Amino acid sequence: MRILVSNDDGYFSPGIALLAERLGALGEVTVVAPERDRSGASNSLTLDRPLTVRRAANGFRYVNGTPTDCVHIALTGLVDPAPDLVVSGINFGANMGDDTIYSGTVAAAMEGFLFGIPSIAFSLASKTGRNFETAGAVAVDIVKRATRHPLERPMLLNVNVPDVPLAALGGIEVTRLGRRHKAEPVVQMETPRGETAYWIGAAGDAQDAGPGTDFHSVAAGRVSVTPLQIDLSFHPQMAPLREWLAK
Repeated sequence: MRILVSNDDGYFSPGIALLAERLGALGEVTVVAPERDRSGASNSLTLDRPLTVRRAANGFRYVNGTPTDCVHIALTGLVDPAPDLVVSGINFGANMGDDTIYSGTVAAAMEGFLFGIPSIAFSLASKTGRNFETAGAVAVDIVKRATRHPLERPMLLNVNVPDVPLAALGGIEVTRLGRRHKAEPVVQMETPRGETAYWIGAAGDAQDAGPGTDFHSVAAGRVSVTPLQIDLSFHPQMAPLREWLAK
């Protein structure tokens, strides 16, 4: 099995090193990741300049672009033959609810999915990062399941792992995305030139975090596995919209 590994924290992050090491026991791993932290890059693709690919001392390739750039370049000319699976992570921090829209970790997996390749994003739901080993063990387990018993439909999974020792995990739960409250206000500051600058405010607290959501699952100490899709069409509104346009 050939596995392409990427992330949004950068090729030097502890999460991607552990992920590549653990998945190396399951197949041939190729790492193509951003040269720096590109958290929040979402699905952005660099079209206004050429990109370079370099190789680090540990063999990882890194790109001066976004997570989507990394997977796109890998699948359109850098990696041959094409991988059987694209895996992104292990992200330092959760990617749940609305966060998935902004997440470069999820975007890297999504790019693989757009190319018709089963793809999985893994995140350690923590701000301290004490138990990457737990997330690594979960990644191995889920990748094994995906290869031994492939899903009938194309697979794009978003996996969030509680930051607890492996023995403390409460199992795995299939979830839907929750929702957050609106983000905190921007933080204003004055530059040495007297200009006003703005830091994006912190993400809002969970709003829709009841049973069945990714927020609820992780808070209860369980691994959250959410199947994602890319179709943004609001199907229930199509018929009313046709009637509205016909008036």
